[in-house]
Amino acid sequence: MMREVMSNKIKLLNSELIEMASLVEKQIYESMVALKNQDVELAKEVIKNDDKVDDLQKIIEEKCIKFMATESPLARDLRSIYTTTKIVTDLERMADYAVDICKIVPRIKGVNFSDEITPIWELVDIVNNMIKLSIEAYINGDDKAAYEICHMDDKVDAIYQGMFSIVLKKMGKETEMINQGTQILFASKYLERIGDHVTNICEWIIFSKKGNYVDLNE
Repeated sequence: MMREVMSNKIKLLNSELIEMASLVEKQIYESMVALKNQDVELAKEVIKNDDKVDDLQKIIEEKCIKFMATESPLARDLRSIYTTTKIVTDLERMADYAVDICKIVPRIKGVNFSDEITPIWELVDIVNNMIKLSIEAYINGDDKAAYEICHMDDKVDAIYQGMFSIVLKKMGKETEMINQGTQILFASKYLERIGDHVTNICEWIIFSKKGNYVDLNE
């Protein structure tokens, strides 16, 4: 009976974690839509909605702390609950990067985007897919999937580095590209950092399943 109660509480935590991850994905996606369409009003809405992410983080963390303090969970459950607190921290930081992207929007108002920055629109699809897959891997206790998701981050890094080099060269040749290039490189760096935070989540998935910590951000 006690085990069933514990299991149900963990399932509830997981459902709230899924809700938070979905909101973060939405925030990242809409921040990039705002950037692409130079939509200042949408950018303001995303920034405002960041409070919802912060609130969910606090709710989940408080439940985890109360759970650990009052339920005396077994080692496996304790790792799972502790991992949840780490995952929501990474999700909250990802949402902060969505806010940072939105702050760029007014700075590029009226700019005609260069073809060189096209890869950035691919980056957002990859990182959002990584978030979704990482949360699924955690819920399913799938440490093998965690390793596979980290390989997706290698693609994010490669796209970012390739675009950085091309845009930097164009900025050196065309002065009118400097503002656009600088802002887009900031945005792409934020997406690259989101990918790193997904890798952090994958590390915690492996910890939750195996009980040992591995560094996948090397």
